Amino acid sequence: MKVSDFIAEFLVKKGIKSIFELSGGMITHILDSVSQKTDVKIVTMHHEQAAAFAAEGYARVTNLPGVALATSGPGATNLLTGIGSCYFDSTPAIFITGQVNRHELKGERGIRQLGFQETDILSMAKPITKACYQINNPDDIPEIFEMAYRISLEGRPGPVLIDIPMDVQRAQINPEFFLKQDYSVSIINEEVLSQLIDDIQSASRPLILAGRGIKAGNCQQFFESFIERVKVPVITTLLGLDTIPYSDPQRIGFIGSYGNRWANIAFGECDLLIVLGSRLDIRQTGADTKFIENRKIYHIDCEEAEINNRVTGCVPILADLNTFFSSFAEKKEKYPFVSPHGWINYVNDLKQTWPDTKELNTDGINPNQLMHELSSRSKMAKVYLADVGSHQMWAAQSLELQRGQFFLTSGGMGAMGFSLPAGIGACIALDKKPVVVLIGDGCMQINIQELQTIVRNKLPIKIVVLNNRTLGMIRQFQDSYFESRYQSTYWGYDAPDFTKVALAYGIDAKTIEDTKEIDQAVEWFWNENNVDQPQLLQVMIDPHTNTYPKIAFGRPITEMEPFAKPIEMEGT
Repeated sequence: MKVSDFIAEFLVKKGIKSIFELSGGMITHILDSVSQKTDVKIVTMHHEQAAAFAAEGYARVTNLPGVALATSGPGATNLLTGIGSCYFDSTPAIFITGQVNRHELKGERGIRQLGFQETDILSMAKPITKACYQINNPDDIPEIFEMAYRISLEGRPGPVLIDIPMDVQRAQINPEFFLKQDYSVSIINEEVLSQLIDDIQSASRPLILAGRGIKAGNCQQFFESFIERVKVPVITTLLGLDTIPYSDPQRIGFIGSYGNRWANIAFGECDLLIVLGSRLDIRQTGADTKFIENRKIYHIDCEEAEINNRVTGCVPILADLNTFFSSFAEKKEKYPFVSPHGWINYVNDLKQTWPDTKELNTDGINPNQLMHELSSRSKMAKVYLADVGSHQMWAAQSLELQRGQFFLTSGGMGAMGFSLPAGIGACIALDKKPVVVLIGDGCMQINIQELQTIVRNKLPIKIVVLNNRTLGMIRQFQDSYFESRYQSTYWGYDAPDFTKVALAYGIDAKTIEDTKEIDQAVEWFWNENNVDQPQLLQVMIDPHTNTYPKIAFGRPITEMEPFAKPIEMEGT
């Protein structure tokens, strides 16, 4: 069997139905084999970075590895941002890069390059992958592909890169498919579980912090059973936003540097914290972690190095979440859990005092109100994707997610340009069910070329461009620390009329500038004539609209702007 034919058949056997790529000479054998030998859908993008993000969106919806391909040299290097995004946000993926023929590799020669477009992509990708392979022996292909698939999924998921010289792709091998997979199972100390149960029962202000690990570990149902049983209220990270519906009475809200004010106060005042699938990074806790270390914290994580890293004094439970939830459910003791109604009522009172829609004093459309109205009437949407910037935080603060809806964004990498191509991957993974892309004018211009991919594939992607004609989050930073000198955010920056751009691509589009127009615009998305069509809505936002609340840097996360002022220059 030809190596490229084996790769095509491998994808089929693993249940991967779509792959993403931008063609190049060094991957033509693989693309031809997939096209001729399988029903796997090949989705051609217009930039390799977009192909990587699309693979990430596909993976985050299916919990299968997303697959993206690129040719050697610039094709391979263009994947790197998307590879890093998968790595930091625990997304399983297999990236396949073509390479020059083996006799054209420079090897140990003291030269920069031998073959045309020869590039050592392995050295570049190693820090942001779980594993990297260059295949020089065609007979190694079956085992390496099986290892790559297993590694991408096991433990904390992440990307694997396989670099394949062109002459290897056309070689003949005797194939062997490995279908059995053995995953190690961690064992949790029974005494620690019993102590956790005792602490939940005795706590008066308990909280669960739900992070990306719940979705990455494919254990959403186990999580729902767990919180229903223990009756502990839930705060979420940015990437854990879709782990609990907006309407769930146990949901408190979104925490972090731009978190809901009431949720951050609850975060600061709880007497028991159970951390599920979150690494407690600086955007979740703020730089000052001392305030959070004065209570009992159970940190459940599959990576030992993440526990007691930034936030110390935690009780460590080193396990994947599926193991944790299963072990907890198997406890035989009779343990009644009582909902802490007084604590929940207290937080709800805070929510009434500091509603998210009242944080801003802005002329024109209030973006938090926009998110409420959009999501409350977009029940047909299967996924919301937010790009990076002010609109991302407004979405996290105010979207009314329903059970079963996904929220995807680039967290650890924080990559502008993520949401449009990731929306393509998510939409294709869902067999062309509608998804909503929330994106700022700056982010929109990074992968705007993928509008053509949406049109060509007839994808019902609803794009909401929040156009404030500036890079708003950085502009706000310049207000705080640079005396409102808006270099490269407002000065020397511009954006087109995205309605006209969309129409040029053949996408129906409109612009709104007034709050009174929101209802009609949302109805336009979902009327029976449009629901299966791509559309773009440009929402004009005042350029000086800030993102509040915002942590006052140098202070505990409970102290937020605009009422508290930062005492240090932001470092991250």
